[in-house]
Amino acid sequence: MYAFILALHSLVRWFVLASLLFALYRAYAGWLGNKTYSKLDNCARIIVATVAHIQLVVGIWLYFISPVVSYFLSNFKEAVHNRQIRFFGMEHTTMMLIGITLITIASAKAKRKTTDPEKFKTLAIWLTIALLVILSSIPWSFSPLISRPLFRPL
Repeated sequence: MYAFILALHSLVRWFVLASLLFALYRAYAGWLGNKTYSKLDNCARIIVATVAHIQLVVGIWLYFISPVVSYFLSNFKEAVHNRQIRFFGMEHTTMMLIGITLITIASAKAKRKTTDPEKFKTLAIWLTIALLVILSSIPWSFSPLISRPLFRPL
């Protein structure tokens, strides 16, 4: 079960990034191009929030069945000094929760704005911050600190 959930979490990351980049593209294009907020823009807002929340649920599930996190929680005093174990036990989890919270705030705030430029600007700013937080906390294969494969087989 653990291997499947880990692979699923790894796969869904790409949907989160793709939907986030698409929503950002639509937000900046609408804001800087002074465009009308369309159904497609609203769908992009909803999809990025939905996919991020799906990833959150899968991530929480993974957190509770992960042997790395289990070791981290059981041996906190020692594990907190090990970069890889601390990353998955504390840093990755915290930063991703912040990233998903920022996406949720972006969606909620943009939904309540009354003018199209305000909607686009709100999405552009909040989603940009979320993207930066998320990108900094993904265990990329090229990272010298924490390295994991870009794709895991299901």
